Amino acid sequence: MSIWFNKEKSLESFSEKKVQSMGDYLGIEWVEVGDDFIKAKMPVDYRTKQPYGLLHGGASCVLAETIGSIASAMVVDPAQFQCVGLEINANHVHSATSGFVTGIAKPLHLGKSTHVWDIKIYNEQGKMVCVSRLTVAIIQKRDFTKPRSL
Repeated sequence: MSIWFNKEKSLESFSEKKVQSMGDYLGIEWVEVGDDFIKAKMPVDYRTKQPYGLLHGGASCVLAETIGSIASAMVVDPAQFQCVGLEINANHVHSATSGFVTGIAKPLHLGKSTHVWDIKIYNEQGKMVCVSRLTVAIIQKRDFTKPRSL
């Protein structure tokens, strides 16, 4: 059974969410959407490596938060709610130096006010590079581009 609010979601609709965002800049591409998971990949290149030539841990966190946040946004009614990262942790357990890394997000908890996602990132050899847990806050929809009154 699908967890998505709109059961007709396609990979193209996920791609629309990243335009002019950090995910767009880092080259994150959506790979697959299943009934209870989302998968995306990110290049290991000049944008995502640290000075030693290894995948930057922060880039892994960007991939994890991008996948988990979009996953949450696809679970809720977008006319009423928005999903924002509340907390992320990550353990970097193996390196990647080239090619792509692929992240897969699956829900651990889908509540009314929070979602918790398990995101695992793998290199092209299938070794887990990073395991992350992302907590997302589900809030009433509002325009974040306009200043809030105090």
